[in-house]
Amino acid sequence: MKILLITLLMSTSVFAQPDFSGITKALNTGDASILAGYFDENVELIVLDDEGIYGKAQAAQIVKKFFAEYPPKSFKLVHQGTNNKSLHYCIGDMTIGSDTYRVSFYLKQVDDQYLIQELGIEED
Repeated sequence: MKILLITLLMSTSVFAQPDFSGITKALNTGDASILAGYFDENVELIVLDDEGIYGKAQAAQIVKKFFAEYPPKSFKLVHQGTNNKSLHYCIGDMTIGSDTYRVSFYLKQVDDQYLIQELGIEED
């Protein structure tokens, strides 16, 4: 009975994983408007030296400005998982020019979709 319960719980958690492909594509191409479509109503942003909690529209403008000044060549997902608060997270490397930036984001399930709660872009 325990094995059946564990198997059911594991299969449920596998299906509950968010699809990161739209977010990673937006980061790879520097498309702030697509990325903003994944923002929750308020987003904690850390973009280089700019840090704060912003509304969705203002966060989108900050990310748009960043991508205009620092257009990405590529984005590669390095690690993903779930923390103890049931937030899904991803960490990746974004290549901009010859530099690498560390990108991290946390997603929370809101109704039937996963929305970005926190996004960080920092020089590696």
